[in-house]
Amino acid sequence: MNANKETITSAVINCLRNIYDPEIPVNIYDLGLIYKVDVDDDLNVRVVMTMTAPDCPEAEYMFQEVHDMIAYIKDVKSVNVELTFDPPWDFNKLSDDVKVELGLL
Repeated sequence: MNANKETITSAVINCLRNIYDPEIPVNIYDLGLIYKVDVDDDLNVRVVMTMTAPDCPEAEYMFQEVHDMIAYIKDVKSVNVELTFDPPWDFNKLSDDVKVELGLL
């Protein structure tokens, strides 16, 4: 099967669902830390993400892990991971399933 934007996007999201926040036992995608996943026609990937707090002690590690795991996906040409705090993360970004799992609903 030839890689295309949709298959790469799906692979990136699956990859992100295998990276867990070290302080909250939830993957970073369902935690709401991923604001955007873009794949262009040349299969270059751009991810815009945040952290639960600007002073997160694991920020550098998680940022690098996101980059490295996506770069490992077959047919991805390049990876650009951008960190933003606008808008700041809050618990409203959690999916309802995660809120139930964490006892917040």
